[in-house]
Order: sequence, then structure tokens, then C-alpha cells
Amino acid sequence: MSETTALFVVSEEGYWAEECIELLTTLDAAGVDVTVATPSGSPPVVDERSLDPEDVGEETVERYREIHETDDRLRDPEPIATVDAADHDAVVFPGGHGTVWDVNQDRHARGALREAVAGDDGVALVVCHAVGILAFARNADGEFLVDGRDVTGFPNEWEEGIVDDLDRIEGRKLPYWVEDEVVAAGGTFDAELDAETSVTVDGDLITARGPGSSSEAAETLLAELGVEATA
Repeated sequence: MSETTALFVVSEEGYWAEECIELLTTLDAAGVDVTVATPSGSPPVVDERSLDPEDVGEETVERYREIHETDDRLRDPEPIATVDAADHDAVVFPGGHGTVWDVNQDRHARGALREAVAGDDGVALVVCHAVGILAFARNADGEFLVDGRDVTGFPNEWEEGIVDDLDRIEGRKLPYWVEDEVVAAGGTFDAELDAETSVTVDGDLITARGPGSSSEAAETLLAELGVEATA
């Protein structure tokens, strides 16, 4: 049986630690061979807000920071333009506000997503703010990939509590809100705000709402790949 492989497309502008590292380590533990890519090939930046010990605990912050600083794949990623998504069984897009400024706007990242959902073999997992890439990715016929699909992702209701009145986050203008753009592209968006977690599967596309859904998202991806999760 051939080894299962996954391509992680990670933001250089700021990925959310839990959404990347929990997915990465869960797939590692299950024996999935993971390649990490970024838009330019520069090391990804971790969003410091995701390393708040009051939110995730001191031990978790230490673990996330150690992995961020020592994992060779995160320290020396591939440029996304040089990696063929077709060579991987899954393509994973961890979230974080940083994706709004780089990954979601990158034509090679969108191409990787398109490749992952184009045939019968691949699968894509898109998490949190990275779900915004669905507002810009099109299939070979020029239609939005998300048109007619059920998805979850970072909701407007949560964004309202983060940006200021001018749509700025820590002084930087947020160019769009994920839910608005995905709905405009034809997606059926439901972040299931009454539920503790939210992961949606629509064919070969898996979407997850945010950090708290990371573990469920990883388990769902492994199930879709037919790989047994390690407890």
C-alpha cells in the first residue's frame, strides 16, 4: 500500500497555531507524509494572538512554539508554485487572518485547491479564514468551486468582535470578510454557531469553522483518506 501524502499550504502573513499544528501533528501521528508550502517559499509566520496562554494554556503555547521554531517543514517550506498538488492525496489550508492577504489571493494556491477537488482521487481541507480562498477559486469551466456546495468557515458574527469600525485588525485593513465572499460566490455557508465545533463535508471538499474544530477536521480528513487515526 502506497504512503498517504498531504500538502499543507500555510500563510507567510500569519497562520493560527492550533489550526496548523494540530492538523500537522495529527497527520504525522497517523503516518501521513506532509509537505509544507507557502506562497513564496519563505517560512510561515505564526499569529502571536494564537499563542495566548490565557486561551490555550502555557504548556500548549510552549509546544506550539517549539514545533513552529524547530519543524524543518515549517522552517524551510517549498514555494507553492513548485509543488504539484496532483502528487498528493490531500491539500490542506490551515487558517488565520494571514491567509486573507496571501494564500487566498495566490493563483498557485487556488490551482492546488482546484486540482485537489477536480478528480475522483483528491480531497481538500480548508480551515477558518482560509475558507475565503473559495471565493476566488474556479474550476476548469470558469465557475466558482464553491458554487452549490455546503461549507462552514469563519463567520461574520465572529469577525465583528475582532475588527474595528474601519475593518482594521491591529491597524491593518481586512480586505474582505470570509462569509460574505463565499456566499457571493454561490456557497451555502453555515458556521453552526450553536454547535461546539463545525466541520462540513461536501464531496471532496472539507471545511472547518475555526481553531476549536481543528481536531475534528483532522479526524474527518483521515477518515476521508481511509487512514486510521492514532489515539
